[in-house]
This record gives sequence, structure tokens and C-alpha cells, in this order.
Amino acid sequence: MSRHFRFKDDPNLSAADVEAYRQVHKLRRFYMHLLVFVAVNAGLLAINLLSSPGRLWFHWPLLGWAVWLALHAFATFARDRWLGAEWEERKVRQLLATKSVE
Repeated sequence: MSRHFRFKDDPNLSAADVEAYRQVHKLRRFYMHLLVFVAVNAGLLAINLLSSPGRLWFHWPLLGWAVWLALHAFATFARDRWLGAEWEERKVRQLLATKSVE
């Protein structure tokens, strides 16, 4: 088992604590992805400018990777808010309010 998931098996942690650790782990993975994205694409830019400055190609891998990074950012920062537990609770309250009116 990975050392990053030890918190899952700790009986002293509440569900909120486990969720907080899980979110921090997701944030750490995203920031590492962002760091690698910047470093690699800066290197590709340097290689492109040194080897063939008249023909720029570095933006193609940058664009492709940027799409993947945007999806990773969505999964890290917005996914739980969009269709996560808070959304589910809100929808349940709405449905129950509708049922009680009928």
C-alpha cells in the first residue's frame, strides 16, 4: 500500500478527516502535475527555439497537455462541487420539499 494512503486505515480519524486527507492528496498530485507541465514545456520551448527558431512546434504538445491538465484541474477543484456530495444533498432536499408539497 502506498504511504500516502495510510490515513484510510486509521480508526482514530473521522470521516471528515479522511476526506480532508484525500483532498490534500489530490491537491498534491495536481500541483506535481502542474510543475512537471511547466518544466517540460519550458524545456520543449527552449529546444524548439535553439534547434529551429523559424519553425515553432512547441505549442502542439503544450496544447494537448494543457487539455489534460485542465481535466485534472476540474477533477481536483470542481468535480465534487459540481456533482459531488453537496450537490446530492441539495437535490435530495429539493425532491423532499417537492414531495411534501404534493
